[in-house]
Amino acid sequence: MDITSAQNPRVKHIVKLREDKKTRQTDNLMLVEGFDEIQLAISAGHKPTTLLSAPEIASRQLIVSASEHLTVTRAVFEKVSYRENPDGWLGIFPIPRKTLGDLQPNETPLVVVAESIEKPGNLGAILRTADASGVDALLVCDARVDVWNPNVVRASRGAVFSVPIVECDNASALKWLKGREIRIAAATPSADEIYSNINLREPIAIAVGAEDVGLSDFWLTNADVKVKIPMRGIVNSLNVSVSTALILYEAMRQRAWSK
Repeated sequence: MDITSAQNPRVKHIVKLREDKKTRQTDNLMLVEGFDEIQLAISAGHKPTTLLSAPEIASRQLIVSASEHLTVTRAVFEKVSYRENPDGWLGIFPIPRKTLGDLQPNETPLVVVAESIEKPGNLGAILRTADASGVDALLVCDARVDVWNPNVVRASRGAVFSVPIVECDNASALKWLKGREIRIAAATPSADEIYSNINLREPIAIAVGAEDVGLSDFWLTNADVKVKIPMRGIVNSLNVSVSTALILYEAMRQRAWSK
């Protein structure tokens, strides 16, 4: 057993990576916990700098090339874990940062612009849907939550590695979209047009906003079209990850029909 004490300096560093955004940014490292999530990251071409396993917990054997593989006790693993029922596997990965210049969308790109999302679970769920619906890029604008927060990684089930993510400001995102003639559809309850009535087969970016106030005036003003999701109940908005999923799957439906 390589590490048996929860007071080990390596253990303390891992806990800081879990809890502290500044440490993640400074070290350019993130945590990925779980056998399946680590496998997805590896299949997407990413290699962990360090792999931790707890033989007392781990029931499956993970064969992976890592710069370092450390075995730890159950108690140590539970100290660094951020899951309720850990499976004994945790990887430390370099953060896969991308810039707008790194993106290589296809001829009819489908992009999501997520502005000021504040809940890790919502951003993670958007990433899972983006992966499932073949989104070309997720532009995270003026984020309130750290994209590389372990809770985002957990909620995304590893899709942070399969979906190209760029963190940028609103103006840079708009310039990139306009430069590629990608139309912008802003999701807002105040719109007149229903989302399923617009053409989602063309190059398009779906802009969604914060859970509490929705999109800012910046995106509402610069959007080519504003769309809404019809609702018959007494509430006037849906969870942002649910709204994103509905529109993305409508895009997928329209694009399948056009083939």
